[in-house]
Amino acid sequence: MEKDLFTLINEQMTTFSKGHKLIASFILEHYDKAAFMTAQKLGKTVGVSESTVVRFASMLGFDGYPALQRALQELMRNKLTAVQRIEVTNDRLSGEDVLKQVLTRDMEKIRSTMEDTSEEAFTDAVRAIERCNTIYILGARSAEPLASFMNYYFSRMFPQVKQVRNTTTSELFEQVMRIDDRDVMIGISFPRYSRQTAKMLEYSKAQGAHVIAITDSEQSPLAPFADNLLIARSDMNSFADSLVAPLSLINALIAALSISNVEKVRKSFEKLERIWDEYEVYSKNDK
Repeated sequence: MEKDLFTLINEQMTTFSKGHKLIASFILEHYDKAAFMTAQKLGKTVGVSESTVVRFASMLGFDGYPALQRALQELMRNKLTAVQRIEVTNDRLSGEDVLKQVLTRDMEKIRSTMEDTSEEAFTDAVRAIERCNTIYILGARSAEPLASFMNYYFSRMFPQVKQVRNTTTSELFEQVMRIDDRDVMIGISFPRYSRQTAKMLEYSKAQGAHVIAITDSEQSPLAPFADNLLIARSDMNSFADSLVAPLSLINALIAALSISNVEKVRKSFEKLERIWDEYEVYSKNDK
């Protein structure tokens, strides 16, 4: 849907029935709680039937209540402050089975990523990386470790790889001032999205570079600038984001590129092994 959920609700508020107004008001005032309520629980909370909640979702143009709930969760994750995230975590994860709950949710996110990521977009991204001159990688804030991981392996596979370091906006642009249509920019961001990353992808696109966005949905601010949109689902297992699925997607990119460039990668690592041996980078048991 082109408009976010809050906009849809506010635009139609005057046309709602009494029951639908109760639902709408609760969502606007307590979206952090409503995002994880079943239709039955939401109805009970505001004093309407479950069927009224389902009809409310359909009236807004959603294909059932689960679709409305997903839209609310995506919108909510980018709006919550760190303090609100902690409160949501306490509501969602309680008791002694936190380990099981978190690992189960992480597995669900990997399954969702398998379903939502386009194989065509993935393959096209691999080809663009293979034929480009320079690979630029940007991940700000909590996404920076993902960018560093990608940079570590890409730098051992390709001669021109640059991780754009998250500094001031002016210094960011200075790092990519020479980007052009022979290059690839890979931007990584998840809620709460980095405004700097979105700006950098917009600039790279304007310079003719091939832009690859690794993010969580088509509503992400990175999506409008992406030639290839690679969707990896993330979630708030706590006030910290779960980045298991994004890391798995990056692993898939590394694997696909190593397979399609096997001779080049082999020669690169053979040279590295000689260097590591000569300068005793690893102990004999750790190699």
